[in-house]
Amino acid sequence: MKHPIYVYYQLDNFYQITEGQYVKSRSDQQLRSRSKENDVSTCKPEDTIAKGSTIVPCGLVAWSMFNDTFNFSTNDNVLPVTKKDISWKSDRDHKFGNDVFPKNFQNGSLIGGARLNEFIPLSEQEDLIVWMRTAALPTFRKLFGKIEVDLRAGDTINVVLENNYNTYSFNGKKKLVLSTASWLGGKNNFIGIAYLAVGGLCLVLALTFTLIYLVKPRRLGDPSYLSWNRNPSGH
Repeated sequence: MKHPIYVYYQLDNFYQITEGQYVKSRSDQQLRSRSKENDVSTCKPEDTIAKGSTIVPCGLVAWSMFNDTFNFSTNDNVLPVTKKDISWKSDRDHKFGNDVFPKNFQNGSLIGGARLNEFIPLSEQEDLIVWMRTAALPTFRKLFGKIEVDLRAGDTINVVLENNYNTYSFNGKKKLVLSTASWLGGKNNFIGIAYLAVGGLCLVLALTFTLIYLVKPRRLGDPSYLSWNRNPSGH
């Protein structure tokens, strides 16, 4: 495998976008600007702590951030995993402010997931940025990091995994995926399956309507209904 090698974590049976309360529990204005720190009206129940102080970033989406860790080595050599540029540049530049810092995050009685460094602005906390781009389907992959060295055939990769994220509560599963990308992009079976499924459905509907038309064709209308009276001037 030629570098960069992309390290993904995959979650199954996790509904990030179809659960209405969950996906709405965030404040994009707060993430973008320090002046909107108190804009938490859409973040319940993770909007403030017991003393009434605002949580930054607020909401269930940020609160439930993935927090398993992976450390790699091969042939007794550590494989460093970089976090730089794992998120979308447009998100870093426009959706997460460089003057917005975590505040009162994961300070409640129930901890949902990862903690954040309070001295690093949100625009540089790329694990959070990746997580906050919610997935459309219950099975999804998110980028954990990149390995910047080549792996040779026959190499044994050792992974030390810290199992923190509780998927048992929603009957979910976790998977670790190593992948590379060519000029055509990375491998994604779902996209191909989705296109085939939608294309097949359209074909079935087209054939169905064609058969209906052939068996019971639509009756033509009476053109006389389209006529109108004209006055002697021709108007």
